[in-house]
Amino acid sequence: MRLAQEADLDLVEVAPNSKPPVVKIMDYGKFKYEAAQKEKEARRNQANTILKEVRFRLKIEAHDYTTKLKRAEGFLKAGDKVKAMILFRGREQSRPEQGVRLLRKFAEDVAELGTVESNPTIDGRNMVMVVAPLKSKSEAKQEQNAVRDAQRAANKQAAREAKSESDAPAEAPAE
Repeated sequence: MRLAQEADLDLVEVAPNSKPPVVKIMDYGKFKYEAAQKEKEARRNQANTILKEVRFRLKIEAHDYTTKLKRAEGFLKAGDKVKAMILFRGREQSRPEQGVRLLRKFAEDVAELGTVESNPTIDGRNMVMVVAPLKSKSEAKQEQNAVRDAQRAANKQAAREAKSESDAPAEAPAE
C-alpha cells in the first residue's frame, strides 16, 4: 500500500480468489475504462443467428430461382439460418414429391455455404426445410468487419495519393 501511495497509483486486487490474493499497482480509473472497452467490443462482435425465409412456388422459373438462391446465399454468408418454403396451391398439393425435389436441388446449390438442418416437411399448404450456415454469425461478422476495415484503409491510401499528386507542382510546357 505504501508503494502505491508513493507512486500516486491505486492498489487493485486482480485475482481475489487465489491464495494469496493477487494485487497490482495501477491507475484504477484506467483499469475500469479498459475493462469497459473490452466488454463493449465483445458485445459488438456478439451476434444472434436469425432465421431468414426464402419462399418458392412449385412452378418457379429458372431466373426467379437463381434470384432466390442468391438471396439465400447472402443470408448464409452473413451467418443466418435460411428457411426455404414452398407454397402449394390447389392441385399442386397432390404432388409433394416435386416440392421435395425442388428443395433437394436448393440444398445442393447452397451446400458450400450451409448444411440441411431439417429435411423437407409438409406443414399445411407449405413444405419447409431449414439450412444452417457453415460459419457462425460471430465469425461472419468478424470477417465482414475485417473486409470493411481493409476497404477503408485502401480508400484512405488512395485519397492520400490523390492529394499528394494534386499538391505537386505542374511541369512547365516544353518550348
